[in-house]
Amino acid sequence: MKRPRVDVNLEELDRVLDQAREAPLSEPDYDKLKSALHALAGMLAKPRTTEKTKTVLEQPETLAPENDSETPSDKTPGHGRNGASSYTGAKTVAVPHPELHAGDACPGCEKGKVYPQKEPRTLVRIVGQAPLAATVYELDRLRCNLCGEVFTAEEPEGVGPEKYDETTAAMIALLKYGSGMPFYRLEKLEHLLGIPLPASTQWEIVEEAAELIKAARDELIRQAAQGEVLHNDDTGMRVLRLAREPSDERTGVFTSGIVSTQHGQKIALYFTGRQHAGENLRDVLQHRAKELGAPIQMCDALSRNTPKLSDGAEILLANCLAHGRRQFVELAVHFPEQCRYVLETLGDVYKYDAEVREEKLSPAERLRFHQLRSGPVMQQLHQWLTAQFVRKQVEPNSGLGKAITYLLRHWKGLTAFLREAGAPLDNNLCERALKRAVLHRKNALFYRTLHGAEAGDLFMSLIHTCELAGANPFDYLAELQKHPAELASRPSAWMPWNYAETLARIKV
Repeated sequence: MKRPRVDVNLEELDRVLDQAREAPLSEPDYDKLKSALHALAGMLAKPRTTEKTKTVLEQPETLAPENDSETPSDKTPGHGRNGASSYTGAKTVAVPHPELHAGDACPGCEKGKVYPQKEPRTLVRIVGQAPLAATVYELDRLRCNLCGEVFTAEEPEGVGPEKYDETTAAMIALLKYGSGMPFYRLEKLEHLLGIPLPASTQWEIVEEAAELIKAARDELIRQAAQGEVLHNDDTGMRVLRLAREPSDERTGVFTSGIVSTQHGQKIALYFTGRQHAGENLRDVLQHRAKELGAPIQMCDALSRNTPKLSDGAEILLANCLAHGRRQFVELAVHFPEQCRYVLETLGDVYKYDAEVREEKLSPAERLRFHQLRSGPVMQQLHQWLTAQFVRKQVEPNSGLGKAITYLLRHWKGLTAFLREAGAPLDNNLCERALKRAVLHRKNALFYRTLHGAEAGDLFMSLIHTCELAGANPFDYLAELQKHPAELASRPSAWMPWNYAETLARIKV
């Protein structure tokens, strides 16, 4: 949209501002100053909240070919409220009819019989409560006035000897490492609710729980190493007390995220320290079975994300297409036509991938589909990118030239989805996982020690893997603490996706 032309006289604006110090602005002066400020604001770049092509270019998209048209969604619009089935963690209470039972005569017509309906009427009632609640048991004590012996009432059944039970550690860990609530913020909240819980006590509780359930995290690492596709990336982190060897020249600290996928199952791992994502991935792959083939690694093109493997080990490298696309998003204001072509071409590839997910094709079928549909599109894009330099239509050192060079230099990794079955298009899965570490950094600012970072990594790994598996992280963390012996003897049976079955067998 073309901006209206505004003529600005700086001397006149200076005069208006000088007069404003002594007397209120007149209406003409007010209009002049307002117009100048609005013109200046219009020249500033607007903050972008999305990278969609039609929003980035601020122009309507060109018509797509007939075979690229989007199919209408089968999902009917709703009222936006959550139904009773959405409350999976709620307690269910069955309320029988006080008078009628199945087979009784109908009190209305007095001729038929009543039978239960398939779906009962549901009512949802929500109450507020503290994240951590406390119960004070007052045990009666009786003392003999002759011998002085004191008799104390027995503890109620199920109270247990410990002041803090397993659910306490599970809730603190979920709030701290799952939702980004610092210990001091939870301490203040609990104090307002009349349940004092110092930050130091919270740390002691989660530290003890982390040591108790460490076997579950170790098993996650072992199973993640057997994955078919491993995503990795890292983000900056801060550890206040981190000892550094004199020979170590590194000064940065990072939290690496690794997401492993296999047969639809996803495992998220976090590692905080001086090592980069590639080095942490190398350590994970040391647990990989030798008889397995080379896994696919998805990452951006930074060299520190690629592991340096031992002799004989290999990986199939795939680079993130979203990272290459993002460079053109940043340049869309300055090179709208060239960026439009690249963004819309890559948009066609993502539309094909959405069709694959909708049709739930197998990795082999997905590969053939992309080779047939996305292959010609990417080949045409490669020819266009190459022609920009051959025809000298783009300066190599310009922003657009550097973006094109990035795609051409990493073309093999960016097009791995056209050669390897199961290779993803981008690294968004790991990017989303790293948001948990970013949230912790934003709220808590730092880890105090490397030991504290290791505990945070453990809980983040278990919590986010539960999220990916559709399991309840609070129940999972509590059950792991209740069954430490069983977890240590057979950790593979206590993963987020199968622990419920293991519990059912134990109860039987």
